Amino acid sequence: MKRWRKTLVGLMLIIKIAILSTAVVASSQALAGCDEWCGDLRIPYPFGVKQGCHLNQTFLITCNKTNSPPKAFLMDTDISVTNISLHGELHILQPIVRYCYEQVQVSDPFIPNATNLSVPAALPIADGKNKFIATGCNTFGLFSGMLKGSEFLSGCISVCTNGSAIVDGSCFGNGCCELEIPKGLTNLSLFVGQLLPNETNILKYNPCGYAFVVGDERFKFDSTYIQRFEDEEVEVVVDWAIGNQTMNVCRQNSQRISNFSDDGSQYRCECLDGFMGNPYLPQGCEDIDECKDEKLNKCKYECINTIGNYTCKCPKNFKGDGRHGGEGCTRDSKAFIPIIIGIGVGFIVFLIGSTWIFLGYKKLKFIKRKEKFFIENGGFILQQQLSQWQSPNEMVRIFTQEELEKATNNYDNSTIVGKGGFGTVYKGVFEDGLAVAIKKSKIVDQSQTDQFINEVIVLSQINHRNVVRLLGCCLETQVPLLVYEFVTNGTLFEHIHDKTKHASLSWEARLKIALETAGVLAYLHSSASIPIIHRDIKTTNILLDDNYTAKVSDFGASKLVPMDQTQLSTMVQGTLGYLDPEYLLTSELTEKSDVYSFGIVLLELITGKKAVCFDGPEAERNLAMYVLCTKDDLLEEVVDRGMMVKETNFEEIKETAKIAKKCLRIKGEERPSMKEVAMELDGVRLMQVQRSWVDNNSLSNAEERVCLLDVEASDSSHFIASGTMNNTVGDSIKASILSHIHHGR
Repeated sequence: MKRWRKTLVGLMLIIKIAILSTAVVASSQALAGCDEWCGDLRIPYPFGVKQGCHLNQTFLITCNKTNSPPKAFLMDTDISVTNISLHGELHILQPIVRYCYEQVQVSDPFIPNATNLSVPAALPIADGKNKFIATGCNTFGLFSGMLKGSEFLSGCISVCTNGSAIVDGSCFGNGCCELEIPKGLTNLSLFVGQLLPNETNILKYNPCGYAFVVGDERFKFDSTYIQRFEDEEVEVVVDWAIGNQTMNVCRQNSQRISNFSDDGSQYRCECLDGFMGNPYLPQGCEDIDECKDEKLNKCKYECINTIGNYTCKCPKNFKGDGRHGGEGCTRDSKAFIPIIIGIGVGFIVFLIGSTWIFLGYKKLKFIKRKEKFFIENGGFILQQQLSQWQSPNEMVRIFTQEELEKATNNYDNSTIVGKGGFGTVYKGVFEDGLAVAIKKSKIVDQSQTDQFINEVIVLSQINHRNVVRLLGCCLETQVPLLVYEFVTNGTLFEHIHDKTKHASLSWEARLKIALETAGVLAYLHSSASIPIIHRDIKTTNILLDDNYTAKVSDFGASKLVPMDQTQLSTMVQGTLGYLDPEYLLTSELTEKSDVYSFGIVLLELITGKKAVCFDGPEAERNLAMYVLCTKDDLLEEVVDRGMMVKETNFEEIKETAKIAKKCLRIKGEERPSMKEVAMELDGVRLMQVQRSWVDNNSLSNAEERVCLLDVEASDSSHFIASGTMNNTVGDSIKASILSHIHHGR
C-alpha cells in the first residue's frame, strides 16, 4: 500500500514539473535553444546573444559573463544595454561630458570639452523620451547634429546667483538647465564649458560642469550635483525597428505597424487584441485567457474563453449577453409572461397612485405657498383697506396667479414689452380681450409691504388721463405683480431716438407731450391725496397712445410723502443722466428731484439727443451740461434736426429751453415747482395757439383778430413774467392750466 502511495506521489510530481516546464517555454521571449537572459537583462527576439539567435547584426547583443553580474553590450561595441522592450525601445548607457575648472588652461578658458554619442544610425534617439541636461554654476552646455540634412546646434546656460536659488527637482537655469531634443536629430555631439573661470568663489562652490542626454524618467536634479556628480554614464532611450528591406517578420496573430515612421521605411510588429507574447517568434502571439483574470472580463455569470476573445454565458432559462453593461440576460420562457404582465399592471397602478398623491401634495404645497406669499405681501391688509372704500365699483382688482400666467402664456419671452432696473413688463391678454401690462419686480423687500399697500391704494385712486391706470395686483407670488392698462404706441424714448420705428415728432406734438407730463407731475406733487414723488422720470417711462397722448408710467421707485414732510432721506435711486445732483449728494429726496428729471426730458424733446451718450464728442456726452453751456443765440444749433422747425415757432422752443434751464438749477430750492412749470409751458402753448389763430383766420376778420391778439398777448406776457393773471383772458388760461393739473379725481 505504501509502495502505491509513493508511486502516485512521484507521478503527480512529474506531471507538475512538466506543466511548469510547458509554462516556461510558452512564456519564453527568445528563440528555442537561445539564451534569454544576460544577467538581469531579458533579451527578446529579434535580439539575440549568439549567431542564429538574432534577426540580423543590428540586433546582436554581446553578453560579457566575466563581469559579475554579466553585462550586455550592443553588437560588438562597448555600449551597455540596460533594457529591451518589444514596443520599440532600447535603453543604453551613454557617457557624460564634463568640464572641471581646475583642469582648464587659463590661456584657453572658453574652449569646451566635447564628446559624441556612440549611437548607431539604425537606432535613432527616441522622440519625446529624452532631454538634454547641463548642470553646474556658470556652465553652458551645447549639443549639435544633423537635422533634415542640415547642421543643427542648440544649448542652454546654468547659472548660480546664490545657493538658495538652487532647488531640488528644478531644472530651469539655476544650477541646472534642460532642453528638448528635436525629432530626427542624428550624429549627436555634446559640449560643455564655463563662463567665468577666474572667479575664485565659483571655483570653490562648483568645481565642474556637466552635460549629457538622458531619458525623461531617468534623471532628477539634486542640489548636491553642483559640488559633486559621480555618474560616468546615464541611460538614454533609443528607438529600434525592422527595416523595410527585410521580409515581413510579423508572425501569427500579430500585425504590422509602420505609422510611427515619417517615411514609412521601418515597421514593428504587435499582437492583435486578445493576444499576448512575442510577435516575432515563429509561434507568434498566444491567446489570452480572459476568464482566468476577473479584471480582463466583464462576465456577470459564467465566462467562456474563445480565440482572441471571450463570451459570457447566461444562467439556465436565460438568454442573451451576460456582460456587465451589455444587453443582459433575459428569461427564455413563456410561462413567465403572466407574471410579467401582473408585475407591469401592479407597477402601473402604483405609478398612477403615486403620481396622484404627488400631484395632490404638490397642489396643496402650491396653495400653501400662495397663501404664504399673499400674507407676506399684505393681502389681508389690502383687502381690509379696499373694503372700506365708498366706491366698490372702482376698487382695485386682486388677480390670481393663474389668471396672469394664462394671460401671458406663462410669462413667455415673446410677451415681454420692456425691461428696467426694477423689473420686467409683460403684455397680457385676458379671455374678454382686455390687453394689460403686467409688471414683475426683480426683488422683494418685506419691510416695504405697508408702503406697497399704500402705493397700490393711492395709485388705484388716481384717474388722471395722463397716468397709466393701475387696474389691480397679484399678491400670490414671491414678488407682488402690478397690472396696468396697456398703452399701444411705445415710449417717448423710441419716438425721439429710434427713427427706424417711428417718424420724427413735430414740435407741436412734443410741446403737447411736455405739457401733459408736467400736468401729471404737478398733480402728483400738489393735488393727490398723499403727495407722490415719482423719482424716475425719463423718456422711457412716458408712454404714448395712438393719439400721441402722454401716459406717465413705472411707479416702482416712487415714494409717498407724508403731509407733514417736505423731503425724505432714502437710498439714492434713479437713472444716470436724469438723477438730481443735489439728491445724489445729500440722499434727501424732494419733489424738486422730479423737476430736475423733467428738465432733462424737455431737453431731449428739444434737441433729440440722449440724456447721456458716450458715442459723440466729450462736450456732448452729458446733455444737461451741453445745453447749459450753449449760449442762447446758439440754441438753434442744438435743436433736433429731424424736427421740422419753423421760424415762427422757434421762439416757442427758446421759451421752452429757458424753462428747462430753470428746472436744471443745481440747488433744488431755486427750481420752480411742477405747477409753475406746467403754467409756464401752457403759456408757451398759448403762443402756439395765437400763432395758429393768425395763420387760419381770414382777412375779413383781421381787425377783430388783431384786437383779440393784442389783449391776449399782453396778458400772456404778463402771466409769463409774474406767474399771475387777473383779467378775463388770464382767467381762461388759468382754467386751462388747472384742467391739465387737476384732470383726476
